Amino acid sequence: MHPFVDLVRKAVELYVREGRVEAGTGELPAEMLERAGVFVCLKKKGRLRGCIGTIEPATACAAQEAVRNAIASASEDPRFPPVAEHELDDLDYSVDVLCPPEKIKDFSHLDVKRYGVIVVKGGRKGLLLPDIEGVDTVEDQVRIAMSKAGIPPWENDLDLYRFEVKRYS
Repeated sequence: MHPFVDLVRKAVELYVREGRVEAGTGELPAEMLERAGVFVCLKKKGRLRGCIGTIEPATACAAQEAVRNAIASASEDPRFPPVAEHELDDLDYSVDVLCPPEKIKDFSHLDVKRYGVIVVKGGRKGLLLPDIEGVDTVEDQVRIAMSKAGIPPWENDLDLYRFEVKRYS
């Protein structure tokens, strides 16, 4: 198990069982000490159970970002009730560490398997990670990101950004 996955699993279990937040101890690999946006997704028996993340880092390092977002995925994702203790053994975790986004001109620079997408219109911003099950076309990827941002589907004057992730599961 990769140290990122072990870290978030332990953080969620400690939070759900004891209500405590602990960033982890011991030496961490260099990649976990860099600053980066991080998304943490929880799945229960193959189905999404929570996913929260940050595009830009809000903490000192990716390890802290992962712990913060793992706990939020388990307790604050508005699509799901908080994770209960009896669910912990059924959870699988993935950690996506975002590479810096780059602005692109159009859909031709996207690939749903390789790149995530960020759509921006005014003050609204929506993100969809790459390689999501059931998202097979760039059009689907952008449409979902727009919906998450509350951007109407008829809008076409968008700023588009793509990014790659390092995924650990």
